[in-house]
Amino acid sequence: MAPLAFLLPLLPALALALGPAAGGTRRPLALGEAEELAEELWGAGLPGDLPELEPECRRLLVAFAEGSAALTGCLGRRARPVRLCQACHRHYRRLLAQYGNIARAVGNSSESHNCAKSILTSDRLQIVVTLSEFFNETWEAANCANCLKNNSEGLSNSTVEFLDLFNKSLTCFERNLQGQTISLSPSNYTEVCQNCNETYKMLSDLYNNLQRMNRQGGESGHTAHLCIDVEDAMNITRKLWSRTFNCSVPCSDTVPVIAVSSFILFLPIVFYLSSFLHSKQKKRILILPKRIQSNASLVNIQEKYS
Repeated sequence: MAPLAFLLPLLPALALALGPAAGGTRRPLALGEAEELAEELWGAGLPGDLPELEPECRRLLVAFAEGSAALTGCLGRRARPVRLCQACHRHYRRLLAQYGNIARAVGNSSESHNCAKSILTSDRLQIVVTLSEFFNETWEAANCANCLKNNSEGLSNSTVEFLDLFNKSLTCFERNLQGQTISLSPSNYTEVCQNCNETYKMLSDLYNNLQRMNRQGGESGHTAHLCIDVEDAMNITRKLWSRTFNCSVPCSDTVPVIAVSSFILFLPIVFYLSSFLHSKQKKRILILPKRIQSNASLVNIQEKYS
């Protein structure tokens, strides 16, 4: 009865319109008689060529619809804070496989339509193709491949390490704020800054290392931004550390920085001092005595008139 599903709403009308009656009046057909009439119409080729899907193609379409719904729900629930890649990668891989099954599948019977043609390209809207492109573009925009292993079976080791440090940082923040939130002023989070400084510095260093690795290909083999999960986690932590808690990371290279800055600061002083001393030496010109100059002039006169 599956091919007759589109006729079911018409059965009452068929029963009223086509039922024979004695004495020139029409009597309503029983529902069973209407169904038999619908079967006869279908068997006679009416309506002619509705594009009904083969059972296997219908099963593939239903599986893709269920996979799309599951992935959409996962993306929506994990939008804030962003956990798309770590929470939805299994749904995405499953949907890719389901779309691949549709693209490759052919109906069982020799007269059946190709499932790919019937499902993907039989109408202008091409809703299955549109949905698949949307999910692919969203996944690529999130750079989720940079959080996963090469075969996308799970999170990479570096991502797992980063998320573990991120959770430890948030736990440290929460532990040092318990029972003090009300009494603390917005600028007095000394305990948070002192007790969580080491964990935060490790997280920040690891994030910088991941960025450097990512420029060289990294574990995932992709050279792009880090995945949105890692970027969002680091942004959250930095905002809490610098804006909310007003903490700062002490620089371990303070002494070399001060030494270099002092050297650069004194360079102009050394330059002007050396220039001054050099100019004073130039002013020391040897001046001959006037008597010597007179004798020399006299000798020149005598030579001239001799």
